[in-house]
Amino acid sequence: MRAVVQRVDGAGVSVAGATDDPSAPGVVGEIVGEGLCVLVGVTHDDTPEKAARLARKLWSLRVLEGEKSCSDVNAPLLVISQFTLYGDARKGRRPTWNAAAPGEVAEPLVDEVVAELRALGAHVETGRFGADMRVSLTNHGPFTVIVEV
Repeated sequence: MRAVVQRVDGAGVSVAGATDDPSAPGVVGEIVGEGLCVLVGVTHDDTPEKAARLARKLWSLRVLEGEKSCSDVNAPLLVISQFTLYGDARKGRRPTWNAAAPGEVAEPLVDEVVAELRALGAHVETGRFGADMRVSLTNHGPFTVIVEV
């Protein structure tokens, strides 16, 4: 599993059709204040054990202000699935997605990351798997790291 982790001062994700107006985007997940926005990609050999390991890493990663972790200050996380994290653009001009797991494999594993975080005591908001999402955030730093398990 691969995650792009951004320290944020707030973040949200919207999806068209999430409101009464099917053409208008509606917020499906939002965190306010200091926290992490996490984009999660899944590849073919990922397992529920790797999802649990990623969740523990995200919860304890000391990247917030003062080298604190989300667990130290009870900071929220916005977790969003993103299969394009396993895109490969080394050849040609068009990325391939061969390393990304298909939706039926990836969705339960992203859900497992979220469930494990919540079991650890985290407040977690999410995007909507497979949807055309609009993500907005205020990156604090800017601070971005890649975590792989």
